[in-house]
Amino acid sequence: MTCCEGWTSCNGICLLILLVIGVVLNAIPLGIDLVEQDKDFQNPISCYEWWFPGIIGAGLMVIPATTMSLAARKRGCCNNRTGMLLSSLLNAITVIGAVYCLLVSIQALSEGPLICNSPSNSTTTCEFSLKNLTDFHPKSFNLQWFFNDSCVPPTGFPNSAINNMHSNWRIPNSNSEEDRQRIFHFSVFLSLFLVGVLELLFGLSQIVIGFLGCLCGVSGQRSQIV
Repeated sequence: MTCCEGWTSCNGICLLILLVIGVVLNAIPLGIDLVEQDKDFQNPISCYEWWFPGIIGAGLMVIPATTMSLAARKRGCCNNRTGMLLSSLLNAITVIGAVYCLLVSIQALSEGPLICNSPSNSTTTCEFSLKNLTDFHPKSFNLQWFFNDSCVPPTGFPNSAINNMHSNWRIPNSNSEEDRQRIFHFSVFLSLFLVGVLELLFGLSQIVIGFLGCLCGVSGQRSQIV
């Protein structure tokens, strides 16, 4: 097996692992309300789980490239110039999915869980629009909702007063429902962010390796000697 085929095979295994992790991470908060509150199709944690960054971005959009890359392990369709080129092109879809997962995760980490924005924890307050992602500004990113003593907005206070009240910082624990939701939200989307970063790196590397394999070719005779 040549260098290009070897890396493609390894790349496929890594993408498969990341794919499974992304889907599982996205599915965990979706099932929390069903287990704890016995309510179907209502998410008490965040709006952004319903954007399916792990199921669609880090999951479904990675399947074509993963399948093609794993074929190199058995010297299948990737064991030729056309196969290497196709694996490179399919990884462009992986890059798009990884970027989508990254953008949703960053936006979710910036805004915090629903309980920090709406005490009702209802998905009726969610706005499912791509404008939410394109309007993101890095300077506005912060994790005060996670480190503040409490992120639940008091009733009867303006937003400016609410921000001034949050002066005590601490790491949330599982002593309250609010803290549990903050920990779930932070853990899930930070993990999805890392999954998106890794998938982006593997996707970009496979694009380069695929083009090199197409230009230089693969050698079945050399792999047999090795």
